[in-house]
Amino acid sequence: MKTSLLVVGLPLVIGGCASTLPPDVTASSAAVEQPSPRPVAYRSPISGYVDRQPVDPRPWRQQNQSQSPAEGDPS
Repeated sequence: MKTSLLVVGLPLVIGGCASTLPPDVTASSAAVEQPSPRPVAYRSPISGYVDRQPVDPRPWRQQNQSQSPAEGDPS
C-alpha cells in the first residue's frame, strides 16, 4: 500500500513544485477596441439556384473518349 502511494504521490508532489505560475492576464489593445459588425443584408436562400432537367444517358465510351488525354499522351 505504501509503495503504491509513493509511486503515485511522489510524481504529483514533484510536478507541483516544478511547475511555474501562469503569466498575469492583461487585456491587449486589440481586445479593448470594439469591433464593428458587418452590416446585415437579406440574401435569399435560393438566389443561386439553377434549374436542371434530367437528360437521357449517353454512351459511356463516348464520355470517356471526350475526357481522356490525347492519344499517346501518358496520364
